[in-house]
Amino acid sequence: MMIRESFKLTMGLCIGLCLYSCQKSSSLSEAMQPAALSASKAQQSHLQPGQTDAYVPGQLLIKFKDGASAKAKANILTKLKGKYKNKINSSAIPGFEDEGAIDLVETSAELLSAIDNVKNEPDIDFVEPNYIYHTTEVANDPYFTNAQWNMQSGGYGCQASTAWTNHKTGGSDVYIGVVDQGYMYQHDDLKNNAGVNPGEIPGNGIDDDHNGYIDDVYGWNFYNNDAEIYKGSDSHGTHVAGIIGAEGGNGIGVAGVVWNVKLLGTKFIEGRTGNTFSAVQAIDYLIALKVKQKLNIVALCCSWGGTDKSKNLEAAIKRAGKAGILIIAAAGNSAANNDKTAMYPASYKLNNIISVASINQAGGLSSFSNYGAKTVDIGAPGESIVSTYLNNTYGGMSGTSMAAPHVAGAAALYASTHPGASATQIKNAILSAAIPTASLKGKCVTGGRLDISGF
Repeated sequence: MMIRESFKLTMGLCIGLCLYSCQKSSSLSEAMQPAALSASKAQQSHLQPGQTDAYVPGQLLIKFKDGASAKAKANILTKLKGKYKNKINSSAIPGFEDEGAIDLVETSAELLSAIDNVKNEPDIDFVEPNYIYHTTEVANDPYFTNAQWNMQSGGYGCQASTAWTNHKTGGSDVYIGVVDQGYMYQHDDLKNNAGVNPGEIPGNGIDDDHNGYIDDVYGWNFYNNDAEIYKGSDSHGTHVAGIIGAEGGNGIGVAGVVWNVKLLGTKFIEGRTGNTFSAVQAIDYLIALKVKQKLNIVALCCSWGGTDKSKNLEAAIKRAGKAGILIIAAAGNSAANNDKTAMYPASYKLNNIISVASINQAGGLSSFSNYGAKTVDIGAPGESIVSTYLNNTYGGMSGTSMAAPHVAGAAALYASTHPGASATQIKNAILSAAIPTASLKGKCVTGGRLDISGF
C-alpha cells in the first residue's frame, strides 16, 4: 500500500535545535499526502548560543596502562587534585576484555595545566578533556518545503521510492542505533519500528540482563542516567529517527528510507550539548547489545560532532568496527573543508565510518555543508527534509544531521536484502552506488550522492 500523498500544513516556529544540523522550518499537523503539501513561510525563533566551551570544565578522562598499581593511580590523582566520578568498563563486553577502563575524574586544578602535568607519567596510556559535542543552527531564511522530495526517484532524492516499488522496504531483524538526543518511540509513525532490548522485562525495576541498566527496554538515557530515552524536547533525535525508519505504507505521515527496521535509542545529548564520556557509554551500550543479545545492529547514526580529536571516542568507534557496526557521521555545518579542518567523529580515519555531506533539492552542495575530497564520503539529501517531530507531529529541518540518517537507512535496507553482509560490504555497496553529481565533484570521495534504488 502506498503512503498517502498530502499533508495539511500548519504554521509553526522554527526551533533551531540542530545537531549538525537542524533547523525546523515548519510544523506540520497530521499528514495527508506529501506531494500536495501547501507552502507557508515559517517565522523563525533562534535559540541563544549554547555552551561554547570545547570541554566540560573540571572533568578529564584517563586511561591507565595495564598493570598500573593502586599507589601509582593514587599519586596521579593527587597531582591532578582530582577524584573519581565515574568509569567506562569496555572490557566487560565479550571480545573486548583487553580494552581496559576509562576513568572520569573531576579536578579542582586548571584543566589543561593538570593534564600537561601528568601526560608523560609512565602509568598513563592517555589523558584528555571530556570534550563537548554540540548543536549548531543553520542560517537559513524561511523556506518552502516540498514534502519528501528526498525519497523520490528522479531528481536528486535518494531514489528510495524505486526500492519500495520493487518491494524492498527493509526487515524487522535489522537494527539501527540512534546516538543522539532521545527519540519519540511512541510516535504513531515510529512505534511499530521501535526496537527493544530482548533481555529486559518492562517496568519490573530489575536489571534482568545484568548489563548495569534497569528497565532499559527502548535503550538508555546516558545524559540523565535513566531509562527515559524520550523527553518532550527531543526534536532532533525524533526527526533523525523518522528519516531512517518512519513506518511506510501505513496511510499516515511520512515514510522513512526503510519502512521496516528496529530503532534503538541512546540519548546522550540534552538540548544542544553532550560529551565524550556519555557518547562512549552510548556506543559501548549498543556494542554490548549486539555481542551479548545478538541483535543485528548494522549501523549507528551520529548526527553531531566537534573539532577536538578524542582518543576515547576513537577507541569506541574502533570497538564498534570490530563488532561489525558502521558509524554514519554528519560531515558538519560550517561550510568548511574537512580535509583541512577536521570534524569528529566524521574525520576519524577508520574503515567503519561513512561521512555524509548535505545536498539540496536542486542537487547542489548545501551552502552550510562541510565537504572534503579525502575525508567526506558521499552526499545525501539534507535540506527541507520532512520527518517525524515532537508531540506526534511532523516538521521540516535542514542540515548534515538530516543527510546522515538517509545513509543509515540505506545501510539498514542493504542489510535486509543481503543477509549476513559485513560492515565493509555494506559500506562499499553504498559508496559504489553513488550517482556522480556535479556539485560534489572534488568535494567528496565518491563525487556523488546516495542512490538506494538498486539495493
